[in-house]
Amino acid sequence: MTLPKCPHCGSEFTYELSDTTFGCSECGNDFTQADIDNASDKFVVLDSVGTELADGDDVIIVQDLPVKGMPKPIKKGTKAKNIRINENGKNGHFIDAKIDGFGAIGLKGSVVKKG
Repeated sequence: MTLPKCPHCGSEFTYELSDTTFGCSECGNDFTQADIDNASDKFVVLDSVGTELADGDDVIIVQDLPVKGMPKPIKKGTKAKNIRINENGKNGHFIDAKIDGFGAIGLKGSVVKKG
């Protein structure tokens, strides 16, 4: 029998708790088949460490980001508050954020972590 992946973190290291409930050894999440079915319908953006992001979260930039037309990059450790998830983002930039001193920007999940 093949066990399902965790709908929270995507880990393959899951185990069976009962006939209808599963657990994840990486994130500790308990889930059922209904949770898996519901998760497949939902648009999910993960940060650089695999944490799911949602509207209103604060994120921290994990690497210097050069931006066209700007003399300096956005520095690692810069905080973006109150993000919005945008399913229609271009080229994988599914996070709409405002950064103090810079303005509005689209970000990829791979360059931020929840903070």
